[in-house]
Amino acid sequence: MRITTVFVKSLAFVHRDFINEVSYKFAFFMQIFGIFISTIMFFFLSKLLGDVGTSYLKPYGGNYFAFVLIGIAFFSYFNVSMEGLSKSIREGQMLGTLEAMLVTQTEIPTIIFSSVLYNFFFASFKVIIYLLLGVFLFGIDVGKANVPGAFIILLLTIISFNSFGIISASFVMVLKKGDPVSKLFSNVSGIIGGLYYPISVLPAWLQKLSYVLPITYSLEGMRLAILQGYSLKALLPNIIALLLFSVIMLPLSVFIFSYAVKRAKIDGTLTQY
Repeated sequence: MRITTVFVKSLAFVHRDFINEVSYKFAFFMQIFGIFISTIMFFFLSKLLGDVGTSYLKPYGGNYFAFVLIGIAFFSYFNVSMEGLSKSIREGQMLGTLEAMLVTQTEIPTIIFSSVLYNFFFASFKVIIYLLLGVFLFGIDVGKANVPGAFIILLLTIISFNSFGIISASFVMVLKKGDPVSKLFSNVSGIIGGLYYPISVLPAWLQKLSYVLPITYSLEGMRLAILQGYSLKALLPNIIALLLFSVIMLPLSVFIFSYAVKRAKIDGTLTQY
């Protein structure tokens, strides 16, 4: 009964967010159109680069376009994780629905999960479009892809990324403003996490710093699984790293968010923004 209740509540959140998104049809269309624009842009950029940097790309198949397409596609999950819950909390504060939601019998983990569920569905939809464009329009070879390995990495990616997003939302809950830490973390992850180029091009000290970010293991694991077809055994270092991030950060982030909610209730600031 409890599982059924959580499922029904989660569907209600998804339905609410879907209705809200499709009500802004032009904005919805522009998001999809933006995928085409960015894909075409990186395709021609890869033509410009030619064989430059092939040695750095060799572990991933040597194709820069395939390398960067996987990066920008799956970075969508990072953006959703870092901004999805914060955005939902902020909207709830401004619309006056946050307090009503938090004083119900719905548990905080259910609220956290359900608030970003639609965003993850939409991010998955965008990833599929990226991959379909890459394969059928630009000829990326994914015939060797290890789908089970990619799925395991994706699952751990969502969990580990979402942990940092929950902490970011905790700042919004208490400070009533966007969390600058999340912006900084996103920018740093994009620069040294291997989004647009392999981390092997970075200085040695920056490479060491990149290994404390989950995005590094996520993007590398995805590229090796999809482009090179690495086995689960070969992907184990990335899987273990993401698993450690998930096991440590998820409980910690939920605790921090619960404390932020408790603090806001005590201060009577749930309705303030």
